Amino acid sequence: MPFANLKVPADTLTPESKKKLIDAVTDAYAGVYGERARATTLVLVEEVTEGGWGLGGNVLTAEMLGKS
Repeated sequence: MPFANLKVPADTLTPESKKKLIDAVTDAYAGVYGERARATTLVLVEEVTEGGWGLGGNVLTAEMLGKS
């Protein structure tokens, strides 16, 4: 079973954009493994809260990520 775990900043995606992201990742797996993989492809979108991100030892904020 193909599995993708996507972590995104909290409150940055609409339900429609989450669906679009899930569809795109599922399509990518099916493109590699064939259509037989589509029905068993699991895509998990996890929303990470403010301060839950770090890059290079620095805590990233919504402001730093471009969200106002």
